[in-house]
Amino acid sequence: MDWLTETKIPVGKTAKTIFEWLQENGEWFFDGLDVALENMIDAILWVFQTPHPFVVIAIVTALTWYLQRSWKICLFVVLGFLFILNQGYWEETTESLTLVLSACVVCMAVGVPIGIATAHRPRLFSAMRPVLDLMQTLPTFVYLIPAIVFFGIGMVPGLIATVIFVVPAPIRLTHLGISTTPKPLLEAAQAFGATPSQTLWKVEMPYALPQIMAGLNQTIMLSLSMVVIAALVGADGLGVPVVRALNQVNTALGFESGIIIVVVAIMLDRILRVDRS
Repeated sequence: MDWLTETKIPVGKTAKTIFEWLQENGEWFFDGLDVALENMIDAILWVFQTPHPFVVIAIVTALTWYLQRSWKICLFVVLGFLFILNQGYWEETTESLTLVLSACVVCMAVGVPIGIATAHRPRLFSAMRPVLDLMQTLPTFVYLIPAIVFFGIGMVPGLIATVIFVVPAPIRLTHLGISTTPKPLLEAAQAFGATPSQTLWKVEMPYALPQIMAGLNQTIMLSLSMVVIAALVGADGLGVPVVRALNQVNTALGFESGIIIVVVAIMLDRILRVDRS
């Protein structure tokens, strides 16, 4: 067995070489991306934290009513936010919501166009499938290493790690929605002289909208699951008290902050639930 271990494939060394090359030659790109993402995070955080909490609760409740038309869900959202205020986690919750919303903006902006492209090019999807599988199965802690190397400590590396882990979901679901558009609909559009862009926007996108919204829902849930891991690289939010509770073996703090994360996850799921009936 010695010959096998002596001829070790240099996976780690190759990755290190690639990251060092990117750090040396792509500094201008990563610095610009860092500034852009930081500004987006600050803007979203300002929207959440500047108004009085009751104003934010009222706006989110109104949005919930617009999307779901259910007083029960609206009542649950109000009670959920009041519970968060009661427990003293409003600031941490707004920071986590900022991370989740930022991840949604980036993931949907990247994932939906790629999903459309792969739906129209089966070979491209076949080539990307192993990459998407790798992004979803590679331990999320591994993403933190290059994120720290390129962006340092703070919200941005947490956002980058979250995006890498989450973006396969909107890609796959958008691909599924577009690629399953019934052929009679496409043939009818072509028969009426629709251009490829018109077919996309007026036939394929409306048909795939439930799947795209499901991708958004999955993006939010997966992003929220990353708040604890993102806290390990300095990202603010609900992950910070969880990590602190783990370090201190503080059962009360851990259970308290964990319940808040569950409440936020359920609220977001109810607000953005898609009726597939």
